[in-house]
Amino acid sequence: MRFLGITETCDLAALYLSLLDEGHAVRVAISEPAARGTAAGLVEQVDDWRTCLPWIREAGEDGVILFESVSEGFGALQDQLRAEGYQVIGGSAYGDRLENDRAYAQALLTELGFPGGHVWEFGDPAEADSFIASRPARYVLKFSGPGYASSDNYLGQLADGADVRAILAARASGQQDNRDVFILMEFIEGIEMGVGAYFNGERFLEPACLDWEHKRFFPGDLGELTGEMGTVATFTRTGHFFDRTLKKMELHLRGRGHCGYVNLNTIVNEEGIWPLEFTCRFGYPGFAVLAPLQQDGWGELFRAMLDGKRRSFRVDPGFSVGVVLTTPPFPYSRKQVDTPVGLPVVFRGGLSAEDRRNIHFGEVGLSAGRIVTSGLYGWTMVVTGTGATVADAVATAYHRTERILVPNLRYRHDIGARLTAGDYATLERAGVFGPA
Repeated sequence: MRFLGITETCDLAALYLSLLDEGHAVRVAISEPAARGTAAGLVEQVDDWRTCLPWIREAGEDGVILFESVSEGFGALQDQLRAEGYQVIGGSAYGDRLENDRAYAQALLTELGFPGGHVWEFGDPAEADSFIASRPARYVLKFSGPGYASSDNYLGQLADGADVRAILAARASGQQDNRDVFILMEFIEGIEMGVGAYFNGERFLEPACLDWEHKRFFPGDLGELTGEMGTVATFTRTGHFFDRTLKKMELHLRGRGHCGYVNLNTIVNEEGIWPLEFTCRFGYPGFAVLAPLQQDGWGELFRAMLDGKRRSFRVDPGFSVGVVLTTPPFPYSRKQVDTPVGLPVVFRGGLSAEDRRNIHFGEVGLSAGRIVTSGLYGWTMVVTGTGATVADAVATAYHRTERILVPNLRYRHDIGARLTAGDYATLERAGVFGPA
């Protein structure tokens, strides 16, 4: 098969490398100049993806275009390419709206039977400040639209909302950018978990996955909100939760042209399941964390998503744990902090075939025959481990992580700790999982 990746920063480098290992042809167009060192020397890069459309077209059903992000206009572009007869995996204009228009997504989820009445949309910081003053509570501040990083959002800590009001006041006075549209979400105590599945345009392929993300930069959930620092995921006993949550979206996605991964993040407590937000694209590092549990290669899985005939795919039981390994300037970009690229990536001892399958390169490239750091952010790689239990998968992942040497390497050492310390048992008692 032939694959053309259209991306800003090449977050799916490990996926492109896997496709090459499977024997497929891959070309990638990276629009961000500072990111073009990512996968350099490892994956063929092109300056303009449009010049590769004939290459994809002549491959017929074996030609696939992959999109990574929900950037402005990318969903509509994917819909247009599908209308022109191309096979496209990634998202859609509708998927972009679900992810970027938070108020719209929450209203739709309320119509589907999820709890509502705890989310309010604003376009003016002063208006939101007055709202909190009249209704003191702990709030979460989230911005709508594709141009915002995780660090733009804020998880309120004070019961009267005074800390959120301070942030809004700073924006209103011009000390920070005055964002156009945002929501306030009443803080909900519980266990955060996600449910995700691949959508083929008509239905979700099963099984779905369940995941538990770790978004803060430092252990103990301290520091900046990052894209993600590590994840626990499984395809085992997921059907019960999937049926109660994401599967309800099947009819709404059908006929919209969407083909790709969809995830719904939630809070679970004694009162029910509270949806937080959608991800309507491949998540990083989510795709890498799922890969070791998927028996089929990415090429075979993509073919199943495109032909519309299969309703399931093969997976292994148990858990996968992914640890994100970063280097400076992460969690910022080189546009904000000037740090060097080209740091050597060295492995302690030889790597087995299983080790290689569980080391997912991110922002690295090839220089003088050596793997070195590259890219815009410092998302260096993801290391995964699998096991029959979360604890087994954690131990395997960290055993591999300790064998990787990069100057100034940082990562969290507590991925999965809360889950093994009690959260998983709490969810089990609450009947979240399907039959054993």
